[in-house]
Amino acid sequence: MPTAAARSDRRISPVFLGIVAVTAVSGWAVWTDFAERPGIALFLFVTAAWVVSLCLHEYAHARTALHSGDISIGAKGYLTLNPLKYTHALLSIVLPVLFVIMGGIGLPGGAVFIERGRIRGRWRHSLISAAGPLTNVLFAIVCTAPFWLHALDGVPPVFRYALGFLALLQVTAAILNFVPVPGLDGYGVIEPWLSYRVRRQVEPFAPFGLIAVFGVLWIPEVNAVFFDAIHGLLRALGIDEFTTYCGFDAYRFWRAADPVCSLPG
Repeated sequence: MPTAAARSDRRISPVFLGIVAVTAVSGWAVWTDFAERPGIALFLFVTAAWVVSLCLHEYAHARTALHSGDISIGAKGYLTLNPLKYTHALLSIVLPVLFVIMGGIGLPGGAVFIERGRIRGRWRHSLISAAGPLTNVLFAIVCTAPFWLHALDGVPPVFRYALGFLALLQVTAAILNFVPVPGLDGYGVIEPWLSYRVRRQVEPFAPFGLIAVFGVLWIPEVNAVFFDAIHGLLRALGIDEFTTYCGFDAYRFWRAADPVCSLPG
């Protein structure tokens, strides 16, 4: 039977519940057009929902590690969903939000420290790394479901833009995190299967993998090819480029809005 300390290690953090509350209230404000400036409400809704997905992304890593043998996870606070417990707040929360603001790209950062020495079996190591981006895949399915299920009757345009943009973030997060670059989860999936010599040679580059990927995506030609592929996938799921464009345009409420998106307020 779990001790009181163990139960407290797994109790959902008030910080996370507060973020969920911001997501719900701002989402309601966008849906009902309650906010005087819907762009601010949309910004809060998408950002808070994105941070919720970041927390769950890291929780998936931690929970999978716990069941794979790393019993130190609970004491570190990772199972509370509190983003302040992550090992690097800058990489965990600040940079991913800045990536969204700067380029409309969903790219979670490394956050939880897992004691890999406690875990036996290469498949378990791979599954721990895959658990995070698979959470983004699940989020993407939830966000895109109203579109591919044709269940948008009565959904306000502004909320539809927000949902489309949030879906874009989750799809990019899932795809980019599976890229086998050191520092990203995709590399973590294949790392257990590499030789010790290769792993030692690659290890010094791991802290720079996230920044390197974002830097490469900043190259116009690469960015165009990448987002063409992303929008092709989203179109297959029922979300057109107009919806995601207007969602990103509305998200950056401090800029002059593009009149083609016809946001009220």
